[in-house]
Amino acid sequence: MKIGVLGSGDVGRTLGAGLATRGHDVMLGTRSPEKEAIQDWATKSGPRTSAGTFEEAASFGDLVIVATRWDGTENALKLAGRSNLDGKVVLDATNPLTMDGGELTLALGFSDSGGEQVQRWIPSGRVVKAFNTVGAYHMVSPGFAGGPPDMFIAGDDASAKKVVTELASSLGWSVVDLGPLRRARLLEPLAMVWIQHMIDTKSRDHAFKLLRK
Repeated sequence: MKIGVLGSGDVGRTLGAGLATRGHDVMLGTRSPEKEAIQDWATKSGPRTSAGTFEEAASFGDLVIVATRWDGTENALKLAGRSNLDGKVVLDATNPLTMDGGELTLALGFSDSGGEQVQRWIPSGRVVKAFNTVGAYHMVSPGFAGGPPDMFIAGDDASAKKVVTELASSLGWSVVDLGPLRRARLLEPLAMVWIQHMIDTKSRDHAFKLLRK
């Protein structure tokens, strides 16, 4: 599969490189694809990876991952071009984070979500919320003593969720489908639990698992 990644931070680079090792062709979309650090990533990540603009990455991908900072997400989608996302599976890995009184918090929550906002920005995209409840360090081949952690997803399109489930499984995750995209209102606060524990413990070595009897 051809995969376009919007965003060249830790999440975009980690998922892009990991998916390339699973046999996918990946283009990392960024404002400045000519930057040395971006070109180094493409070289080190192997022959299946490349870098381009947001528009080029969105056009390239059969599936597109949104891995931008929240304050740059709307503009990145504009630069990508709505027509380049029409009908495509769009994996939204963002969290709507903002600073309030010196504390990191959610800009949206409980009555709305970043996932739903992304869907409004690209109404013809098939948005699935995923990969927002764990840090980039463990997104690929997560190794925990208790077995594979769970990746919670939400989306309105069943076939799009099937694609995302297969991708997440290939990266080493067990997947829990929480239902429609509005359940991103639950996943984004869950991400804050992960973030707060990281801040408190100064460690990124944790993930969530749903225990069943």
